[in-house]
Amino acid sequence: MMDLTATPETHIIDGTDATFMADVVDASMTTPVIVDFWAPWCGPCKSLGPAIEAAVTKAGGRVKLVKIDTDANQQVAAQLRVQSLPTVYAFWQGQPVDGFQGALPPSEVDAFVTKIADMGGEPEDDGLAGAIAAAQQMLDEGAAADAAETFAAILQEDPQSAPAYAGLVSAYLALDDVDQAEAILNGAPAEISHDPALEALAARINLLRAAANAGPVADLQAKVAADPADHAARLELATALSAKGETQAAVDHLLESFRLDREWNDGAAKAQLFQLFDALDPKDPVALTGRRKLSSMIFA
Repeated sequence: MMDLTATPETHIIDGTDATFMADVVDASMTTPVIVDFWAPWCGPCKSLGPAIEAAVTKAGGRVKLVKIDTDANQQVAAQLRVQSLPTVYAFWQGQPVDGFQGALPPSEVDAFVTKIADMGGEPEDDGLAGAIAAAQQMLDEGAAADAAETFAAILQEDPQSAPAYAGLVSAYLALDDVDQAEAILNGAPAEISHDPALEALAARINLLRAAANAGPVADLQAKVAADPADHAARLELATALSAKGETQAAVDHLLESFRLDREWNDGAAKAQLFQLFDALDPKDPVALTGRRKLSSMIFA
C-alpha cells in the first residue's frame, strides 16, 4: 500500500561520491535504492530523470532514488564502469542487482521501478494473514509438524501464497526432510518462484546439499590454521559452518578469503558470500553486517 504520508524529499535525493556508501549501500540494506547517473549536458537524461522521479514517487517510499551528477562526482561512476549517460543502477542489500543505459519510455521506467520496489517485499494483507502468522508462530516454537499441516491447509485456500509456500518449505527443513522441502519448493507456481523468501530457501537448500560433502570442521580448521591462503579449505570450512548454524564464523572466513585474494577461483569467495546472504533473512544482523563489510571492500 502506498504511504500517503511520504514526501518526495524523503526518498529522492542528490548523491555524491562522499555520501554514496550511506545514501546507497547502507540505505539499500532495508529499502531498494535506484541510482540515476546523469549530467547537465546529457539530453536523454532530461527526459529520463523526471520519469524515474515520478515512478519512485508513485511507489510511495518502497524504493529510494539517488541522483548523481557525474560531472561533479566521477569516482563512483568510474568504479561502476559507467560509460554512457544516462545509466541507472539498482541496489538491494548493498549490491547492484539490476540496471540499464539510455532513456526508456515512461511505461518501461514504471515497470523497472516497480520490479525494484518489489524486492523489498510488501506486507501480507489478505484474509489468510492471521493463519500464516499463527503457523509461523508454531514453527518458531518448534511445532514444525503442526506448522506444516497449517501451511498446507492455507495453500489449499490460496495456491499462490508465497509466505505459505515459504513456511511449508521451512517446516520440512525444520523436520530435517530436505528432499521433501526441495520438492515443495520446486512445485511452487512460476508466478511466485522469484519471491525473495523462496529464493532464500533455495539458497539455504543448496548450502545444505553442499555441506553434506564438506569435510569435518576440525580438520578444515586445522588446514586453514596451517595455511591461511588455502582458499579451497577455507570455503569448504565456511560451507560446513553455515550448515551447523555458525553463520557469523562462515561469513568471517569468506570475507577473509575475499580480502586475501578477491579473484581466486573466479571470485568464489564473493559468490559464496552472496549465496549465504541469500539464504539468510534480509534483516539478519549477520547478513546486514556482512553485506556492509563486503561492500566496503569492493568500493574501497
